[in-house]
Amino acid sequence: MTAIADMPQTESLHDTATRLIARKRILAFAVPGVILAYFGYLFFAFDIPGLMDRARMDNAAILVADSYSYKTHVTHDNRNGGLSFAVEGEAKGTYPEGMVPEFVTMSGDDAVRIELKAGESAEINGSTLRYIVPDYGTVTVRMEGREILLDTPDGAVPDWISASSSRVNITGAGGRASVTRARTEVFRYSFGWELFWFTLDSPFHGKTPVELAGLVLSGDRVVEGKSNLAAIVQDVWTNKMWRHSDVLWAIFETVLMAFLGTMGAALVALPMAFLAAKNFSRLMSVRFAMRRLFDFVRGVDGLIWTIILSRAFGPGPMTGALAILITDTGSFGKMFSEALENVDDRQIEGVASTGAKTLHRYRFGVIPQITPVLLSQVLYYLESNTRSATIIGAITGGGIGLLLTQAMITQKDWEEVSYYIVLIVLMVMAMDTISGWLRRRLIKGA
Repeated sequence: MTAIADMPQTESLHDTATRLIARKRILAFAVPGVILAYFGYLFFAFDIPGLMDRARMDNAAILVADSYSYKTHVTHDNRNGGLSFAVEGEAKGTYPEGMVPEFVTMSGDDAVRIELKAGESAEINGSTLRYIVPDYGTVTVRMEGREILLDTPDGAVPDWISASSSRVNITGAGGRASVTRARTEVFRYSFGWELFWFTLDSPFHGKTPVELAGLVLSGDRVVEGKSNLAAIVQDVWTNKMWRHSDVLWAIFETVLMAFLGTMGAALVALPMAFLAAKNFSRLMSVRFAMRRLFDFVRGVDGLIWTIILSRAFGPGPMTGALAILITDTGSFGKMFSEALENVDDRQIEGVASTGAKTLHRYRFGVIPQITPVLLSQVLYYLESNTRSATIIGAITGGGIGLLLTQAMITQKDWEEVSYYIVLIVLMVMAMDTISGWLRRRLIKGA
């Protein structure tokens, strides 16, 4: 009888278990299916196939090569005649008269031979360019009137040559060449960052570290009126190609922007947080107003505040610091008020039992409890704002962000972009290390 009475209940449990197992099976297939459908939607919504069609891998390869190497331009003026040699084609990198790169052989006033890599070479004779490629032959580009003519060994135009009646570009394995009506240029890539320490007009250019060390120890002065060490430091500091002095000042501006904005936000947010904490502010209307103010200032992104303040006060590092201050005031206000709401009232009562006034109660009963939270959050935001100040500086016209943006816009010296990115990473790493050390020391001491 008992078994018969229990049978309906057993069947009910079995049905329930079956339904649960079936539901889990459906979810096991449905969740991955939804995720795959979402990625499929993103694939077409962001036009990934069109992006792949528009991608220029040849340009990408050139940019990557430019990030760790530099080009020496051998240029012929097709209108007025004359040859010039310049690193990255810049006036401040132009070879002085009588000095030519080691891979260049002069064969006349208007004729030159350039040894490239991968066994390739190029010859410029007036407005005519001959580009020699092993196992292929000689590509000849010449001008007839205002038209540019291209001759290849087999008569066909390979995919590494772009040709029209007004311009011919050759991208070989060992170098590049470009011919227009105005000029004929051959570019030879070299590994490294060009003229990083000394420019071509420096008496220390081309000297090895051993030779420089010998000059420092030598009593013979290379530059009259200066010791060799002072002259070396001066030439590095005033390097016109890399502007080391300007770069270091820009890094200082970026760190200062982050420091002023973060610390200013902490000083402003702390007293406001007392008004937003319900155990310190009894008026609900005041708490509501302060919390909505915090939501507003932190709800608007720092970049938007940067643009608004730039229109109001003009560009400059101080504008960026104000943008960081406004945004972080909202974040700090919210975090500080929540920390205040979780303080232990017994410590405050203990201070009050000594007859301390309200200000002293806050100073000795409240602040010591929230100091670890304050220091931890402020130092973390200082580290984070160092990165943000880079982008903000690009908008407000200050700091390393401005130099990075300028280098990217020119699109000719991508090794400078790499240099600035390396400096930014090192700056962030340094701030991370310093803030972590301070956090451990101060919080432990607190």
